Amino acid sequence: MILVPVKDLRHAKQRLAPMLDQTARTQLAQAMLEDVLSALVEWRDRPPIALVTRDSFALTLASRFDLEVIVDHANTSETDAISMATHICEMRKVEDTLVIPADIPLIAADEVRQIYEAAPARGSVLVPAGDGRGTNAALRRPAGLFPLRFGNDSFAPHLEAGRATGLPCVVLKLAGIGADVDNPEDLKQLIDAPGQRKSQQLARQWKLSESPAATSE
Repeated sequence: MILVPVKDLRHAKQRLAPMLDQTARTQLAQAMLEDVLSALVEWRDRPPIALVTRDSFALTLASRFDLEVIVDHANTSETDAISMATHICEMRKVEDTLVIPADIPLIAADEVRQIYEAAPARGSVLVPAGDGRGTNAALRRPAGLFPLRFGNDSFAPHLEAGRATGLPCVVLKLAGIGADVDNPEDLKQLIDAPGQRKSQQLARQWKLSESPAATSE
């Protein structure tokens, strides 16, 4: 199962505050989530997808894309949300889990397919963020093979945990999945990247290169 954790988008992307006010940051987070889900459903042979959330916009998108929702009543952290959802998957005897964040709008369906093609019969696949510090995709087989702890420097601990299982831990570097949007430099890279994703179109309308002031439109 593919798990997409989504916290409260009304307070999303605080590190973009130097460039965007909260209204704009929420709009961007919503657009990025829609880009991620659009890419995931494009792969017809994909496993089932579940959003782990209680956010109202995410729930609307789940309905639109006909995706399952695992309600995150606590809404405390991505780590806690995935721990809860993983437990549910284990109870259902789900074979594996692939965690995909909601802020990697350049993700491509073919990259998701590559993760599953690279996955060992038992073991894990990790996709680092572009800076090598964070983890932008994590497949575990079986579903709860090791705990996931997300944060700015999660990749090294995840790699250590994956290897500590004694099972294969594959590392893939994938450009689209690796391009998360957390800070102003990431946002500029999203704007400059080829493509017409919803988040790109939105950010380009703000013409951030023309003015350093926070934007809301």
